[in-house]
Amino acid sequence: MAAKRTSHKTRNLIIAVLPLLAALICLGIGRYSLSVQETVKILFSHFTGYEPDPTGYTVIFNVRLPRILLAILVGAGLSCAGAAFQGLFSNPLATPDTLGVASGASFGAVLGLLMHGNLILVQMLALIFGIISCIITYSISRKNGKSSIVMIVLAGMVISAVFEALVSLMKYVADPEEELPTITYWLMGSMSRSTYNNLMMGAPFIIAGILLIFALRWRLNIMSLNEDEASSLGMNIQIMRLVFIAASSMITASCVSMCGQVGWVGLLIPHISRMIGGNNNRSVIPISIGLGAFFMIVMDTFARAATAAEIPISILTAIVGAPVFIILLRKTGGAWS
Repeated sequence: MAAKRTSHKTRNLIIAVLPLLAALICLGIGRYSLSVQETVKILFSHFTGYEPDPTGYTVIFNVRLPRILLAILVGAGLSCAGAAFQGLFSNPLATPDTLGVASGASFGAVLGLLMHGNLILVQMLALIFGIISCIITYSISRKNGKSSIVMIVLAGMVISAVFEALVSLMKYVADPEEELPTITYWLMGSMSRSTYNNLMMGAPFIIAGILLIFALRWRLNIMSLNEDEASSLGMNIQIMRLVFIAASSMITASCVSMCGQVGWVGLLIPHISRMIGGNNNRSVIPISIGLGAFFMIVMDTFARAATAAEIPISILTAIVGAPVFIILLRKTGGAWS
């Protein structure tokens, strides 16, 4: 028992350190390359009195560090939300967009782009419409003051289809010379728009959602039971379901508002986490947070450094995620619970 506990602690420590180590290495990767030693000196130059090269300082603090921080937040957030939804709905195919939040946020962002608003306006509209889509979904699913899992999922599919149709309509009426390319590139996802101001607007929602899910993660084990069994254990099913949906939707809307749609992260990472830590959500949630952050750091670094032109992040996550998911299916035989 003691040896098993020690191995779990070692595993958790490795997963916690992995994103930090990846971030440190990836900060130096790019057209203007820096060694790990030089990167560390620049990062701590405010405390050590070291005078870095102005170009290196600008590249680290003004260009790459905001991207790395955004990648950490988006990867950790979407993985956490995906794991929460999979546990909540007892559905291995549940993703952060199950309730149509990403589609609603995408519509808000496209609306902001058509209004020729700045990034702050685009981000605000994306966040607002993402939350609105979640509220509409949950309102539709309620009947006689209660909501079932099936009704929530079906309502989410309907709302997602509606907002996707509205996004298509916005693309149809957009100027094909200027607005349409901007909208298309935004929808494919990119960390290139990351700034400290954008992070300050979206990060609090992501962090708050992650902390809430992390603190209540053990309740997901009970939520996976049928309603009668969960209620007999003294849990208010309706309230806890609403809490997890609100936290996950807040994370998803914030992520989409800052970097566009990023697929596969919220589906793939929770499955890998279950292979590592089993089906206990007390382990799955923190593992998903760490692996999700690591995965997005690596993907974003490859997106900006692999070619002269930046590759949209959703293309890379799909190219990497789909084959890995197939391997996982072949290895597990589709078993989940």
